[in-house]
This record gives sequence, structure tokens and C-alpha cells, in this order.
Amino acid sequence: MSGAATGTRPGARLQGLGLYRPAHVVTNDDLAKRVETSDEWIRTRTGIATRRVADDDESVVAMAAAAGGKALAAAGIAAADIDLVLVATCTNKSQIPAAAPQVAFRLGATAAGASDVNGACAGFCYALAMAADSIRAGSTEHVLVIGSERLSDYTNWDDRGTCILLADGAGAAVVSRAEVDEIGPVVWGHNGDRNDAIHIPGYGDNFMRMEGQAVYRWAVTLVPLLVRTCERAGITPSDLAAFVPHQANLRIIQAMAKTLGADNAIIADDVVDAGNTSAASVPMALTRLVEDGRLRSGDPALLFGFGAGLSYAGQVVRVP
Repeated sequence: MSGAATGTRPGARLQGLGLYRPAHVVTNDDLAKRVETSDEWIRTRTGIATRRVADDDESVVAMAAAAGGKALAAAGIAAADIDLVLVATCTNKSQIPAAAPQVAFRLGATAAGASDVNGACAGFCYALAMAADSIRAGSTEHVLVIGSERLSDYTNWDDRGTCILLADGAGAAVVSRAEVDEIGPVVWGHNGDRNDAIHIPGYGDNFMRMEGQAVYRWAVTLVPLLVRTCERAGITPSDLAAFVPHQANLRIIQAMAKTLGADNAIIADDVVDAGNTSAASVPMALTRLVEDGRLRSGDPALLFGFGAGLSYAGQVVRVP
């Protein structure tokens, strides 16, 4: 990951990050007014204290454009220089058109290719791998990768098992050509035999359903893949400055981190006040660590998304 690009093949690096959080905060006490729950019950089982819920004008596209604009500014890259826009989302209300062309247009990336990636909670890491590979192949020089979700549109606010978890937001990264490759090889895969563990039935029933305990048990079995991701990047878990997994549930995050053995790493815990934002959670959590000054440029961070599908993807990156 930290070595020079091979031969004439360019490397890829994160150039800038950005995030967008809706203004509307929903507390655990707010939810307790509607369903049988309490602040203590929710914190104990999920670690979540608050979550953000989008207003009518904060669509998947609007939030993605806001986060993408911040990432462009942080990277010092003009929208006109972006060659490809990838939006990771599973909650865009329209199947056609996709979110990405609308986001690219709003930002002024009028010459860019644009496409959505639906990898659910692993979507951002899938899109990041595609962006890095497109740069290494010589197809692009700058790629804007965004995770944006409005899970509130698919939340049954009378279902205690899901309404306490789900939230909205967007996070983005500019990926650029570099002499030194700073985005490690992706490790990805799926357990499709459990595709029903997290699903939205559709056909008039558009509420998300989740088998929480089954997902928890599956997630903690993924730790060997985290170790493999580090190995493919040429480092060990003890070398990590940060572990940034999908912000599904604080209990899952802590269990994975403990078994991983990344004793020196900061463990992202954006879920505490942002909730579970699916494909947006990894870039939002990484951006927050950078904005808070907890990570420095060049620090190695392990990103790992996992969820519906059941699918997963991860890579080690250097902080921009």
C-alpha cells in the first residue's frame, strides 16, 4: 500500500474528505415517546444516544452533493476536473435516474461518468475500490466517491428493533492519481445464503427488517478478513492508527475491535450520535476523525463495510 506504483501503473490516494449531517436530531427520549423503550435500553444494546433524520428537502441527492462539495474543497480539486462520480446508496427513491448523474450535475462535474453502487452498508468501500482501480488502470485521474442514505424513508417508527438504529447522512472522498499507492487492495465477498437477514420486502411493504442477533453473530466472524485486509496492505493490525468499520452498532464495533487486536488504533464510534447510516457511515466516521484532529495526514486506517446482502468490503487507506 505504501510502496511506489508498479511500472507505469499510477497509484491512488485519498485527496480530501467531506460529510453532511441533517440538522434534525432525534434522541432516545424522543423515540421512547412512541415505542416501548428508554434511553438506557437503547444505549445498552446499541450504544446510540442520538441520530440525525433528514427533512423533506434533504434528499439522497442533496445530501450527497453537500458532502461531495466539501470533499472537493478539502481536496482542492475543481468539479470540472472530476472524471467519475460514484454514489453508494441503497435508499435513493428513484431507481431511474440514478443519484450519481444528478449529483455530478449539481456540483458541476459535467464531463464525468456517473453511476450508483448498491452494496448497502458495504457500498462505500465497494465504490472506493472501484475508484482506485479505475485510476490504476488509467481510466481516470480524479474520482468523487460518496455514500449517501435516507434510511428514515424505510424505517417503521413503530418497530423498536429498527427505529432505534437507522439514520440519515452522507460522506464523501476525492480519490486522485498518485505516485505512491495509498489505498490498499480490497478484500470483499458475501454470504448470500443469509440475504434475508436484512431486507426491504418491497411491493407495498417498504420498511426495513433486520435479524439483529444473526447479523451480530455474522459480523464478529469477519475479523479474520480484517487481518487479511491489513496483510494485503503490508501492515499488521498493531500498525493501524484507526479502525473505521461500518457504524452498525457500538457492541458490534467493540467486539470486532477487541478481537482484531488493533491496540494502538482509534476506534471510530460515530454511531453514538449519528446512528446507523448504511453506506454513508464509513466516510462520515473517517471524516469526523480527521476534522476532530484525531488522525494526521498519512496515518493508516482500516475501513470495513458490512451488512445487507450479506456482503462486506474493506481496505487500508492513508489519511489525506
